[in-house]
Amino acid sequence: MNPHVKFSQVGHTYTSENGQAVCALKGINFNIYKNEFIAVLGPSGCGKSTLLRLLSGLYEATMGEVSIFGTKVTEPQSNTGIVFQKPTLLPWKNILQNVVFPIQHKQGRVSSKDIESAKAMLKLVGLEEFAQHMPNQLSGGMQQRVGIARALLMDPEILIMDEPFSALDALTREEMGFELLNIWRQKPKTVLFITHSISEAVLLADRVLVLSPRPASVIGEIKIDLPRPRNIDSIKTSEFSEYTDQIRQLIYRPETQTENQESDLTPTLAEQSEGSTNA
Repeated sequence: MNPHVKFSQVGHTYTSENGQAVCALKGINFNIYKNEFIAVLGPSGCGKSTLLRLLSGLYEATMGEVSIFGTKVTEPQSNTGIVFQKPTLLPWKNILQNVVFPIQHKQGRVSSKDIESAKAMLKLVGLEEFAQHMPNQLSGGMQQRVGIARALLMDPEILIMDEPFSALDALTREEMGFELLNIWRQKPKTVLFITHSISEAVLLADRVLVLSPRPASVIGEIKIDLPRPRNIDSIKTSEFSEYTDQIRQLIYRPETQTENQESDLTPTLAEQSEGSTNA
């Protein structure tokens, strides 16, 4: 089976404000297959967002190649949707208007079919009754659902999510994780999900990629063999705790792993579990 997304020996170097060359990524290799949910974890500033921007076409790799369906990514793609850390809703437009705004911006008009599709997306994310509300009338979690509905309206085959729940409180963040699982089950997409939360990554993902400090390389790839659909009972299992501990060991003691290990390597589960708390 051919991958939807392929990172082949990808590196990226940029010039900082003071003129220094900064190497953000080095030797990144991994594939993402159809409807697979991949979470990416790593230390702050390691290059996770750079990885996202390369896949979205906002940046072009300075080394190696990022490809979607076998075609090198050099600019934003119509088959790729992005959900940002903040939904950045237009405060003067209601929720329905915010959801259809990308279509209006791209095509210059919104058809009745687009409106119906937008309403269907709002129903999918549980906001059907809030279509005529203004953004300031919605909670942070509800606004983020609008951002997800907006991205899904374009029906992208690949969905990139840049820490979409990081600005939410812990309880709302956990709730949104379960909500995202429900949405993904109803409308499967190939997902690259950036996060700082270990437990969030384990709850959501089929595989978790762990990055080293900058310049980032993949130092661990963990296949999450928890049954789906996942729910609150999933996070109570010993297997869930073992996965979170395994990832924690990789992040805090990366010297135990060989840099640039092969993508099919799955590290051994740690013997002791420290629970399912976030990093």
